[in-house]
Amino acid sequence: MTAASAQKFYRPAAWIALACLVVPMFASYYFDDMFSSISYLFETPGFTQLGWNSADYGLYASGYSVLCVFGGLVIGGILLDKWGVRISGSVFVTMMAAGAGLVLWALLKGGAWSLKVAYVGVMFFGLGSEIAGTAVTRSIAKWFKGGPMALAMGLQLAIARLGTAFALVLSPILVMNKEYDHVYTLAETARPAVVGMGLMALGLILWAVFVALDARADRNRETQEMAGQAGHDDETFRFKDVLGVLGNKNFWLLGLLCVLFYSSIIAFKKFAGAILVPRFDIMPGTAGWMVSMLPFSTVVFAPLFGMLVDKTGKGTRWMVIGAVLALIAHLLLAFAPQGVPFWGYLAMVFLGFGYSLVPAALWPSVPKIVPDKVLGTTFALIYWVQNLGLLSFKWVAGVILGQEGNGPVSVELMFVGLCVAAVVVALLFRRTSARHPELKLDQANS
Repeated sequence: MTAASAQKFYRPAAWIALACLVVPMFASYYFDDMFSSISYLFETPGFTQLGWNSADYGLYASGYSVLCVFGGLVIGGILLDKWGVRISGSVFVTMMAAGAGLVLWALLKGGAWSLKVAYVGVMFFGLGSEIAGTAVTRSIAKWFKGGPMALAMGLQLAIARLGTAFALVLSPILVMNKEYDHVYTLAETARPAVVGMGLMALGLILWAVFVALDARADRNRETQEMAGQAGHDDETFRFKDVLGVLGNKNFWLLGLLCVLFYSSIIAFKKFAGAILVPRFDIMPGTAGWMVSMLPFSTVVFAPLFGMLVDKTGKGTRWMVIGAVLALIAHLLLAFAPQGVPFWGYLAMVFLGFGYSLVPAALWPSVPKIVPDKVLGTTFALIYWVQNLGLLSFKWVAGVILGQEGNGPVSVELMFVGLCVAAVVVALLFRRTSARHPELKLDQANS
């Protein structure tokens, strides 16, 4: 038995560890979305001294997923299991901060090379962020084993998404200038990134605190578990274990549910304005507030639903319910009466509940379907499938909306189809739980 598998839930230390882990993720979400609410600055290159246009900004934003999709996530997940969370996690948390620093440098320096430098920076930031997120999730699974794992993961998710909400609200305050024809300087445009680097620095400090705390806890466990080391070889990660994960039917069910469900929400958010404005005859600002209900709702409901999963169990049932709520939301967005904003707000309520409920049940289920020694690889593979799907469905949504004669209903039909498929996959996973009670997929955690 390894230290990881022998982990017990030590309440005070676990919550301190969680407090250290959430700050790097808050910083990551903030930095990723720091330009989302001020992307209008790039509609005309002359608005900023930086000189980027919308296509340039779109290229910059796409850089986040490049290294993730082309093998980086899988390699990073294997390294997590091979080297451990402390070593590999530190490498990728540092990569995240370094990539963000390169983006900030490009924004402050400007010039013809600014876009290329920022693109390289965001590629490293994206891969570092995704593997850092995997390390955080794996660490929570370790520290909260035998305790309120779903609540802990829900809290981490809520605080991370609060970083998105913080960026949506703060960036316009930092950059906005009401003077007509004002040209934004490099320093003004970079203000959100300056704040982001401050958050990154704090995240690095707290990650170092977590590493020290985790090392001390492992030393204590190793001392207490010396008699259990006979089984150590069986718990050592081997590269062939990756094939075992890929051959696990439950991995594919969770991976498919993840990509289908998240694509129906995250891809939708990228085109929310193009859907909500014509469907409900609202102003772009109103559409922004409407879609902002999603991250704000998860701040409140993700921890509550995590607590619900911990107390009641029945995780697969909650996955089905969350997927059904997302389906109802997209049916409203597609077929509700035209020009009535009420239906848009109601759809966001359903989508917000689903966006909180499915992750609260899905992520704590992963440690139940694979051994601890391949947990990092499994999380990374699921994130890889998710990123591949997001990349594809964002592109498809853009193609649908770009075709002459297509409107918001056309792209919403795609999202409805994704939700229907997600409900089917969730029902199949629920059937697996009933047939294999030894997995304890629907058992309460506390």
